[in-house]
Amino acid sequence: MAELVLTPPVKEFLLAFADDEHLMGQQHTEWIGIAPFLEEDMAFASIGQDELGHAFMLYTLILKDPSDIDTYVFNRTPEEWRSCRLVESTHKRWEEALIRHWCYDMAEDLRWNLFSDSSLPELTSISERALKEETYHRRHAEALVENLLTVSSSKSRLMKALETIVPQVLGLFSPIPGEEEAISYGIVSGKHSDLFPIWRKRLERRFGVLDPNLFIPANDESRTRRHPDFDHLFGRIREVFLLDPEAVW
Repeated sequence: MAELVLTPPVKEFLLAFADDEHLMGQQHTEWIGIAPFLEEDMAFASIGQDELGHAFMLYTLILKDPSDIDTYVFNRTPEEWRSCRLVESTHKRWEEALIRHWCYDMAEDLRWNLFSDSSLPELTSISERALKEETYHRRHAEALVENLLTVSSSKSRLMKALETIVPQVLGLFSPIPGEEEAISYGIVSGKHSDLFPIWRKRLERRFGVLDPNLFIPANDESRTRRHPDFDHLFGRIREVFLLDPEAVW
């Protein structure tokens, strides 16, 4: 059986997932040392490390040579990224970071499951590993949210945070370049956007029925357009790399 060659559109499709995982991992690291309590410093550091690992595996699949990953990731222009705006935006309030964590991870396992029977064996293997780790991510987010919702003051803050985060989540489910071709090759079993109703049911089962206006997509959720916060984030994550771009870590 001939090896499946990844076409440029399919690579573009996988890149969107890799970039989401990479920046979500980077966003989690922002809370190391400043989370409300030590356990969350450790939890966010661990979860962030997992997400960066998932991104690395996907980048490796796209590039075939792990030694090229740093150069590829850190030398791209902002226009060449395919991340969604949810993972690009800066949220300095703890409740917003937590709600983003909950929302992202409740969507992420749906996304990984689309690869569980991929025609690309390496992708199936990556998916199996990621899904095991995502189980713990969801448990962490769910347990913390469940506890905080029992306290009126923290519940109020979480519900307010939802008003900011939920509209951004819509971009996570927006059409992804190359997805149709990836489906036609059996690399993925369906559209991520088709899973949005499942994610919304999870959301409203946990938080109650929300304002329908929160689910009206914005006009600027294309993965080819960067959130205003992207430049600052991109600059920060490139700081060490730019000290010596030729270094081998």
